[in-house]
Amino acid sequence: MGTTENVDLVRRGYEAFNTGDMASLSEMFAEDAVWHAAGGGVLSGTKKGRDAILAFFGELGARTQGRFQANLKDIVGGENYTVAIQQTQATSGDKTLDVGTIITFVVRDGKITEGREYFEDTGKFDDFWV
Repeated sequence: MGTTENVDLVRRGYEAFNTGDMASLSEMFAEDAVWHAAGGGVLSGTKKGRDAILAFFGELGARTQGRFQANLKDIVGGENYTVAIQQTQATSGDKTLDVGTIITFVVRDGKITEGREYFEDTGKFDDFWV
């Protein structure tokens, strides 16, 4: 697969994530994929394997009663990485989250094999989940 196909895969991943389509997301991730959740909070850390990644995504939705959105602003495709620029927004009780986010994706053989998050304010992201 090339840059265009990788960008299309990531774009479809955002659509599936934001609609809660875990079956489609499952097909997009390699079984041994790794996700690096930024920060030092309760949801931070490395998630190893597709099932752990999907469980992490589910936890984001559960903790916000389905009000977690990764609003895609742009995608940049490169030779080795596909980079998504998003605005992360969520509410939980009286808390709100609104932070700029970058996620780098590695795609191999048509599957996402790695994701790594970067937040404009990691502390704000961590504090939201407390």
